[in-house]
Amino acid sequence: MQDHVEQTSRWEKTLATWIATPAAEHFADILPQLHAFHFRHNAAYRAFAKSSGVAEVVADWRSIPCVPQDAFKHADLRSFPEEETIKTFRTSGTTGEGFGQHHFRTLDVYEAAVREGWKLGGLTRGTLLVLAPHPDEAPHSSLSHMMAILAAREDFIARGGRIDVARLQSATQAVCLLGTALGFLRLFEEMQTLGIRLQLPPGSNALETGGYKGSGRDIARTDLYAMFTDYLGIEPGNIFNEYGMTELSSQFYARGPRGLHHGPPWARAVVADPVTLREVAEGETGILLIYDAANVGSVVGIRTRDLAVRRGKAFELLGRDPAALPRGCSRAADEWLTR
Repeated sequence: MQDHVEQTSRWEKTLATWIATPAAEHFADILPQLHAFHFRHNAAYRAFAKSSGVAEVVADWRSIPCVPQDAFKHADLRSFPEEETIKTFRTSGTTGEGFGQHHFRTLDVYEAAVREGWKLGGLTRGTLLVLAPHPDEAPHSSLSHMMAILAAREDFIARGGRIDVARLQSATQAVCLLGTALGFLRLFEEMQTLGIRLQLPPGSNALETGGYKGSGRDIARTDLYAMFTDYLGIEPGNIFNEYGMTELSSQFYARGPRGLHHGPPWARAVVADPVTLREVAEGETGILLIYDAANVGSVVGIRTRDLAVRRGKAFELLGRDPAALPRGCSRAADEWLTR
């Protein structure tokens, strides 16, 4: 047990240090070692790896098996003793669907990944205004926690599910708005009802995430981004999309309505054939596999339910597999805004 604790602590320090001074060439060395660590100390993952024909030692990180997202609903994917858990993030679930859980022994690596990923994504360091619940109101939301790492509590402007439009009207310096796509859509609809149009200060931008899971709405990104210009004066080229999920610790960012998603040096996205799970050719469509070294306490490889097109080292996100259930950390924020 003591050896396990020391190994865990050592891995946490290693990952936190690497993320603070990221070097892409370390990825190929670290991922197979993390897989071996998880294989030894995570019984559910070990059983999955063995069923996939993968042993403890792998020569190439691409050989690491990707656990399906849904496994977080049914298995305890934790590579440390349960009693050492300090935080559990949950996906939003509905009756009969259940919810996934991502457990953390420490949030040091997770929070470092959020901060450094934000910088590498080229996003603003100025005043952030958040259209989502604060962690005090949504303690199990990874999205709320992520945004609270970046923004001060007083900058959450949707208290109790009601958006403070007056806070936007009073902005005198450039701001960055953070929220879900559906949350922004509701903001624009409220502004339309109130007859409000704003021209936010020069340099303002926005980050949207989450799509329209479970809402029955489906609006093209180009149309949504046009609303940012119409209602807030933010041009489409100054709007970012964040791709992340409860089961990951890192995020991928794209800029503009047709932007490609890029990840940090400690994470990789692979667009794979959904049957063979082999990487597709450039320009082809497949299922998205994410390898995230910041998932030091769970598993590094996750098979998502999202479709994408391979574009060099980046990917073009197409959206949720039509056969997938609507879910995700963003949906909890969306439901909270309609209470």
